[in-house]
Amino acid sequence: MAHVAEWKKDEVKEIKELIESYDVIGVVDLLNIPARQLQEMRKSLCGNALIRLSKINLINLALEDCNKNKENIINLSEHLSGQPALIFTDMNPFRLYKILEDSKTNAPAKAGSVAKDDIVVPKGDTGFQPGPFLGELQQIGANAKIDQGKIVVDKDAVVVEAGEVVSQQVASVLTRLDIKPMEVGIDLHAVFEEGAVYTSDVLAIDEEETIANVQDAFTKAFNLSVFANIPTKDTIATIIQTAQRKATNVAVEAGIVNSGTTDILFALANAKMLAIAGKLSADALDSELSDKLSNVASSAPVAAADDVKEEEVEEEVEEEDSEEEAAAGLGALFG
Repeated sequence: MAHVAEWKKDEVKEIKELIESYDVIGVVDLLNIPARQLQEMRKSLCGNALIRLSKINLINLALEDCNKNKENIINLSEHLSGQPALIFTDMNPFRLYKILEDSKTNAPAKAGSVAKDDIVVPKGDTGFQPGPFLGELQQIGANAKIDQGKIVVDKDAVVVEAGEVVSQQVASVLTRLDIKPMEVGIDLHAVFEEGAVYTSDVLAIDEEETIANVQDAFTKAFNLSVFANIPTKDTIATIIQTAQRKATNVAVEAGIVNSGTTDILFALANAKMLAIAGKLSADALDSELSDKLSNVASSAPVAAADDVKEEEVEEEVEEEDSEEEAAAGLGALFG
């Protein structure tokens, strides 16, 4: 190894020490990132992550030497491309990915760069007076015309499709229109943590969708726990309330008098009495009962006792249906 430059040995040694010192090691691409913006990104990550730029062969040597202590970290070598660098941190890989994505900013298109998404010249007034710029817009594919003394684009025009190279002509027109279609920032290609390597497609999660999925899973688990009578700190109150309601219904149907059924039983008896009284002639009623019938007739229709009972039966049927659905759900869950 006498022919190897001393600075290269020191570089590999320092990278190895950093790898051993951090739990999470990522591979990033710093290609086409302006030095000023890179410095700002370094400052924003200060205290949370450290970026180390080096040559690919030196990074590979360091990863290979550290593979014994950190198994599978050598797999990061597959993701070294562009102008690679290693990022060292102890934060969660998903949080690291989000921080780097959020730090990206819009930038003008440069000739020779590749469009990640379709580049569009939007419909509307360009703000330019009639002149040569009209022809330049038309040459790159924008349907431009003169309207009320201004150059106007009739409709949204895709001037560069995703994956295509931006030409000098297109880049010039987009710059004059102050359209910044490119995104500049640190691309996190892969992250190593505890023997596993996570690629960017795994790290790129939709937060809103994930939260919605977690909430949906909680609701289903909650319902399953309630219908299966599995008490937990979250479901015990609902299970007790459900049991109390069912017990009250049974007691009412059986005519059992207690503190929870007295009012209900009196109300049912009163309703039945009024229903029977309503079918009798006026001569068969005393003044008190006649007054009650009059008051009920003037305020609201009297519900017949049979109707009251029918409503209770319907409620009971609905509860039974819910229990049958829950049972069906359990069957589907456990096969």
